[in-house]
Amino acid sequence: MIPSGLMSFPLTPFTPDDAVAPGVFADHVEDQLAHGPAALFVACGTGEYSSLSATEYAEVVRHAVRVVAGRVPVFAGAGGGLGNARAAVAAASDAGADGILLLPPYLVGGTEDGYLAYVESVAGAGRLPVLVYRRGLARLGVSTALRLLSVPQVAGIKEGNGDLDTMARMVTAVRTSGHRRADSFAFLNGLPTAEVSAGACRAIGIRDYSSAVLCFAPDIARAFHTALTTGDTATTGRLLADFYLPLTALRDRVPGYAVSLVKAGARLRGLDVGRVRAPLVEAAPDHVDQLKDLLDRGRRALAEIAATTAEAPQGASPGAGTGAGASAGTGAGAPAGVDTGVDTGLEASVAVAS
Repeated sequence: MIPSGLMSFPLTPFTPDDAVAPGVFADHVEDQLAHGPAALFVACGTGEYSSLSATEYAEVVRHAVRVVAGRVPVFAGAGGGLGNARAAVAAASDAGADGILLLPPYLVGGTEDGYLAYVESVAGAGRLPVLVYRRGLARLGVSTALRLLSVPQVAGIKEGNGDLDTMARMVTAVRTSGHRRADSFAFLNGLPTAEVSAGACRAIGIRDYSSAVLCFAPDIARAFHTALTTGDTATTGRLLADFYLPLTALRDRVPGYAVSLVKAGARLRGLDVGRVRAPLVEAAPDHVDQLKDLLDRGRRALAEIAATTAEAPQGASPGAGTGAGASAGTGAGAPAGVDTGVDTGLEASVAVAS
């Protein structure tokens, strides 16, 4: 059973001589736990799974399990070549993990039957529940999703391709299949900067998502999630316009920034997580400055939303009319040098979907 809520995907910190930094990792995990995630997913994409040796991977999972100490479930990444993925599942199980996020195989493509066989083989390497990441080469369709219901270890699907049409049909097909696991089978939004698509995913039945922003701005991430789950579209709209949409535009400037910017943000927060490993590249200094401006802007938005809520008459919706909600569509532009890449129509549709 996959827990429901906001999911944390911690970074893997490295020392200046490029070793895993267990003390910093423990501080990072504790900070994440303080903001109430439903589960921790370690050594996954944000945790630079593909750059870790087998020894480092086992170390990261073991440290996570020790620090968490049963407070929330700990899932570990696994993927790549079949042999490596099966070995990772065994190592995660030995380390005490509660589940696996199965990342896509790399470079090698295949049919849906081939990918189903890959999932079955990896899942069969242990008894842990497996969440299958639908991303990159792993483009499983509706019929394959229905077949996954019969793989006992597979507990759900995480969507990372942005194909919401297929996902809407997949969720409906699974939920109406009559299979004994149809209602408990989990669907998770795993798109980069998932908050941007959270409203649209929620509309098709995918309520839970992973938040990279939780790693470096947990106050903003938690405020957005609370607003989303309570139907506060004024707050979600304001945070999308002032923070998340320009952050997405900045992220898209350089391949790998989905991790590099997160590490830069964690360093801005005072956590010495070190550098990213090749082939990822560090965020450029001017991009880090823009990230800092965005964080300031997001926190100003939170303060203004809080002030508007405090001033609203009893029973009035926060930000209704000309308050915080109005600025979602017409608020000040993004920080200098950041092009949101989103026109007014798309901003409006995101706000409505939220």
